[in-house]
Amino acid sequence: MATEEKWCVVTGGRGFAARHLVEMLIRSGKWSVRIADLGPSIKLEPNEEQGILGEALRSGSAQYVSADLRDKAHVIKACQGAEVVFHMAAPDSSVNNHQLHHSVNVVGTKNVIDACIECKVKRLIYTSSPSVVFDGVHGIFNGDESIPYPPKHNDSYSATKAEGEALVIKSNGTNGLLTCCIRPSSIFGPGDKLLVPSLVAAARAGKSKFIIGDGNNMYDFTYVENVVHAHICAEQALANEGVVAERASGQAYFVTNMEPIKFWEFMSLILEGLGYERPRIKIPASVMMPMAYIVEQTYKMFASYGMRVPQLTPSRVRLLSCSRTFNCSKAKDRLGYTPIVPLQEGLKRTIESYAHLRADCWPRRDGPSKAFIYLGSGKVAHTLLWKDKKQSLTAVLVLIAFYHYFIASGYTIITAVSKLLMMASLFLFVHGVLPSKILGYTIEKIPASNFHFPEEAAHRSALVVGSTWNSAVDALISLCKGKDWKLFIKVVFSLLMLSFLGATSLQRVFVIGVPFAFIAFCVYEKKEEEIDGLIHETVSFFWKLKSKITKKFLASK
Repeated sequence: MATEEKWCVVTGGRGFAARHLVEMLIRSGKWSVRIADLGPSIKLEPNEEQGILGEALRSGSAQYVSADLRDKAHVIKACQGAEVVFHMAAPDSSVNNHQLHHSVNVVGTKNVIDACIECKVKRLIYTSSPSVVFDGVHGIFNGDESIPYPPKHNDSYSATKAEGEALVIKSNGTNGLLTCCIRPSSIFGPGDKLLVPSLVAAARAGKSKFIIGDGNNMYDFTYVENVVHAHICAEQALANEGVVAERASGQAYFVTNMEPIKFWEFMSLILEGLGYERPRIKIPASVMMPMAYIVEQTYKMFASYGMRVPQLTPSRVRLLSCSRTFNCSKAKDRLGYTPIVPLQEGLKRTIESYAHLRADCWPRRDGPSKAFIYLGSGKVAHTLLWKDKKQSLTAVLVLIAFYHYFIASGYTIITAVSKLLMMASLFLFVHGVLPSKILGYTIEKIPASNFHFPEEAAHRSALVVGSTWNSAVDALISLCKGKDWKLFIKVVFSLLMLSFLGATSLQRVFVIGVPFAFIAFCVYEKKEEEIDGLIHETVSFFWKLKSKITKKFLASK
């Protein structure tokens, strides 16, 4: 270690961009780095353990401090003896929780500023966001730092980040503290646990086919190393004495790769690079917004019961459909910032780092599908799953004819069955009367054995009926004990379905049921894993909900 240690602090040091900043600071050899984050201790990934971070922690040139920014005493402890603080901590922007965002982005930032002043920290670099000037309605084209904060922000995250940014800028010069704010636009790169994993999850679930909006909205993306480089440039500019530090301090700076690109083209390049299809189907944002509001309200109702944060929210729909490009001239002029990794190179590195998420690494199903097995693995399965297209088409035509002659007329089930039997009897009688040859054509007679029900089959049928009866009796006994909730729910659901079908006309059952059978099983076969996963999550959610309601009910007694 150097004889004269220079310590810097990185808040939120285990976050995506912050990890890259920590490694760059260690690699520079100029700093001893204190990593401040919420976790009680630092948990290194295998590559970190063997890399520069693990070595720095073992040597003492890096330290980990557990700190909650909402607790001022924690922040003061983290900042003691530091010359510079890189304030990068922030909650997940996708969670639209105003109380959470305000407590971290505003109260937490105020605590960081106060700690810097009390601990005589010389420089504070705050990681802000371009969203501080975005209202969610109007697009931004080549926007610069003269754009004011909007009267109403797109979400709580943006509003509270703007408040935090204003506090940092206002504190510039207090007791010798120099500050500035970096506004990196749409960070991407290796180690990101949000953008690429979410894209891949959507692609595997068949949801990546859609473009929200017209697909022409332009965006500025920033490779993570360029974001880190901008923070280093800001620190160096503030460290300069005289005019350079004076011009750089007390300011906010947009930071991008300086290569605007269509938002959906960028997403397509990542998806294609990982072996998935690019999105092609365009859905107007006006169509998506009502759905997003419903999803958001549902989350607000059930968040306390364990519901996951939804991907579809109104603020996200606006982000995905509006243009947002920014001018970096001010950062270039006052901080000396220029991107060190071009956009295409950043994309290449990002795609290579997610090789484990490639389409060809996705495990595929072996053997017959569950749908094929559920349908008996025979003629019915081949017909409904369109394995034998000629057979399936024949079945469809027969069903259409049956519907036209027997169902559409409004017959009851008994009338339709009797009419069908009458036509079958007429056909068999005429067939029996016909001679063995007509005009040289041989008429094959239907052997009587075709109508014979084998004794073995009758025995099997009787066993099935008996077994079904015994199972029903066992279920009834279990219900009488009042302990098996799952069985009770299954019985109630089955009886409700039966009562629904009984009250529904034969025509409606046929019109809905037949197309559903030919479509639903095909869809399930193709999307088996996704549907099974969704069903499992839904069942788990309701069981958790039941458990929590039961606990609250018992606690209230």
